Amino acid sequence: MKKLLNLFILIIVLFSASSCKKSYLDVNENPNVATSSTPELTLPAALVATAKLMVTYHDYGSYLNGYHANAGGYSYTGSVIFTYNFTNGSNNTLFTNAFSNLRDYQYIIDQTSATANYEVFNAVARILKSYTYQKLVDEYGDIPYSEGLKGETVLTPKYDDAATVYEALVTDLDAAIAELKASATNTNAVALGSADVMFDGKVTKWIQFANCIKLRILTRARTSSISDFVNTAFSTFSSEGFLTEDALIDPGYSTAGDFQNPMWNAYHSTYTGTATGSGQSRIPSTFIMAFYNGIKILDDKRGELTYKNFGSTPTNQLGYEDAPTAISGYPAWYIGTGKGSLAADTVGILKSRIMGQIIFPASETYFLLAEAALNGHILNGLSAKDNFDAGLVASFNYLEKLGSTNTLATGETPVADVEKYKAANAEDDQINYLTDYLLATTDAQRLEAIITQKYIALNYIDGYEAWTEFRRTMYPKIVYGSTSDTETFASLQSASTRIDKLPLRGLYPQEEVNLNPNVPKELSVFTTKIFWDPASDAYPTN
Repeated sequence: MKKLLNLFILIIVLFSASSCKKSYLDVNENPNVATSSTPELTLPAALVATAKLMVTYHDYGSYLNGYHANAGGYSYTGSVIFTYNFTNGSNNTLFTNAFSNLRDYQYIIDQTSATANYEVFNAVARILKSYTYQKLVDEYGDIPYSEGLKGETVLTPKYDDAATVYEALVTDLDAAIAELKASATNTNAVALGSADVMFDGKVTKWIQFANCIKLRILTRARTSSISDFVNTAFSTFSSEGFLTEDALIDPGYSTAGDFQNPMWNAYHSTYTGTATGSGQSRIPSTFIMAFYNGIKILDDKRGELTYKNFGSTPTNQLGYEDAPTAISGYPAWYIGTGKGSLAADTVGILKSRIMGQIIFPASETYFLLAEAALNGHILNGLSAKDNFDAGLVASFNYLEKLGSTNTLATGETPVADVEKYKAANAEDDQINYLTDYLLATTDAQRLEAIITQKYIALNYIDGYEAWTEFRRTMYPKIVYGSTSDTETFASLQSASTRIDKLPLRGLYPQEEVNLNPNVPKELSVFTTKIFWDPASDAYPTN
């Protein structure tokens, strides 16, 4: 457990959000409000904001990919949550909060670019900038990149082509890695120290994390318009390899005041112990539960680690109005004992109010490496099958850890649990390849196995990444146009004209549309694809 940082770090005003986008009416300045900071103070505050941003994207993605649906008494008839008929007023925090976070990383970059010996801070900020921009591209496509963080000097930044931004992110990640490597020979380089609330100042882990982000980007764009760039970049990974542990932001979340983990704060209870509305209004969908209860796959172990009262946990389909009553007093994703502020530390999803916030699970890294190996890129010396198995183990491993210590709970055995999981599904030749990679007989089945297991591993950990991977691969399989809650997670109130009844993208905030003439026009939630998205061009056979 990381040393508890001074609490004031967690409540630092993220000054750059205001200083870089001042109102024309800001004729008075308050001398008591900070207008500058240091990299040492800005980095931990920015990382805490990234942890919160992760939860914002997760919640949005979880409505779209079947992780959660509305509970009884929390219906929103006709809402865009159900119809997917997003407007420029929908889900704006995905855009605005991301850019607020990006301005903090850009502040660090600007402050350190011309400052001797701050290359480590500079490189880390660039890595996190790429991590955040990747999410923006995946949601919106074209995005202000080259001029997007110039503050008052460019008030109407141009929107750069999404594919070009993807290439630029890979290039900047490579440059950041080179900068981190070079810092090893600079005896005067300023160390990250306690400002690094993610990897405790371990530079090699930042290089490995950068490789993971790069791998995600290249995998997503592999068959897109920049496939030539991607194929070349697959041979340029740093020799430090990939992060094989869960990437956690852990500033020293605390029960003393409003400084607890943002995932807990969103779905379990506030620091005063009051149950959150989000935790009660959202329940698992029938579709996702089918990957645990034997309808699709039998996975009792992870089911029990994920859901309160697994086997009798209420489920629903998005847009269904006569849903079961929400689980009273606690969310479906907390399996421990006690309610509110008396909730005990446990394993599973919502582990503890002081747990570190996961932003890139090891399971995802291994499944990305498995897909790369399937496509001929052996990046860590392991075959697709071995990386697939490692991804399964990493998924069990994360769920079996206690929140307060991030260590395996007594008696938990992830490797043995994976073998039991495979054995439980071995006899069903319709689905056994989804749990045992060696039983897949075609590359299509192998990819389906990888993405299906990624979908399960990311369940209520990163709903947005799972949603984005569905858009890219159309796995896990759904039955297009079906209204069965075990065959599709599409809302029963969907306004989509697509065969899968799902959306493709979000729309830029109305404020951007009003103030920036460069915002792309005439976009459709249901027909305008992100550049890497095959959409209806290549549906798998049901």
